[in-house]
Amino acid sequence: MERPTAAPEMVSAIDDTPHHERPADLTLADLALAERLDAYARQAAGAYAPNTVRAIQSDLRVWQRWCEDEGRAPPLPAASADVARFVDAMADERSPATVRRYLASVAFLHRAAGLDDPTRDQVVRLAVRRMARARGTRQRQAAPLGERHVQRIVGSLPGERLIELRDRALLLVASDLLARSSELVALEVGDIERAPDGSGTAIIRRSKTDQEGRGSVAYLCPEAFGALEAWCRRAGIADGALFRSVSRHDRVGRRLHPDMVARIFRKLAVRARLDPTDVSGHSCRVGTAQDLVALGLDLPAVMQAGRWKTATMPARYAERLLPGRGAVAQLRQRRSAR
Repeated sequence: MERPTAAPEMVSAIDDTPHHERPADLTLADLALAERLDAYARQAAGAYAPNTVRAIQSDLRVWQRWCEDEGRAPPLPAASADVARFVDAMADERSPATVRRYLASVAFLHRAAGLDDPTRDQVVRLAVRRMARARGTRQRQAAPLGERHVQRIVGSLPGERLIELRDRALLLVASDLLARSSELVALEVGDIERAPDGSGTAIIRRSKTDQEGRGSVAYLCPEAFGALEAWCRRAGIADGALFRSVSRHDRVGRRLHPDMVARIFRKLAVRARLDPTDVSGHSCRVGTAQDLVALGLDLPAVMQAGRWKTATMPARYAERLLPGRGAVAQLRQRRSAR
């Protein structure tokens, strides 16, 4: 039997063995399970973003390795007691958010195979609560790169080398768009439009909160748009991907991978003598969100600018600023003004 071409896309992290190479002693139940996974992979082809597929596969490899190291039964279907032990083991090594993501991927695989979800069992829920009490649930936040940081970095890039032109444009565009790494590298020449005053707009065609690709239009200030034009002109980019790799010999390569954005931002932070600790591909997103709140804009306006569906993340980013505008702060300010 031929191996379905779509199968590796979603479930190969657990079993990507072609049917004709699978052991002869597989039971009818094993074969039926493999068939269901193959069928799901065919149906799901193209339904998930590539980053989502890669994340699920990576998570499932962690789960499979743990099962192998512990001498547990095959990871599908999983016993809820084993999943609970997995949570306890991972809680010592990984953040609570990462462990929860692992569980979501394990649950996804079971649903794809038409099996009961072991992560819903009480013993697993108790393991998650145990982890939360021991480690807390607060996630580490990316270090912000707000306007003053961005301008400091831009000031440290006075040269006209090709890589400096790219990095300047990447940073300024990320700051204006509050862009995620995946959104930045997905931008193409056709997504950009110039306005008469030198500013411009960019179409974010797809994002984490817009998987169906309805798209949204965001503003680029004249400085950011000018930097983008200078980069494209020198790099000879007339169509296709906007942000591409640059070799040490100033050769323009392929579209940047999302992971490269964080590396570039950390490099730029070091060059500008800023602390690179916790700088990530989302640092401009965090920094601009904080700048908007500091300016007095309310959370719905910040949500619109950053394409958030809920106020949870922008409120988290601005949590050090919002108390100064809260009820107690206003009460004390009015009292001192008397």
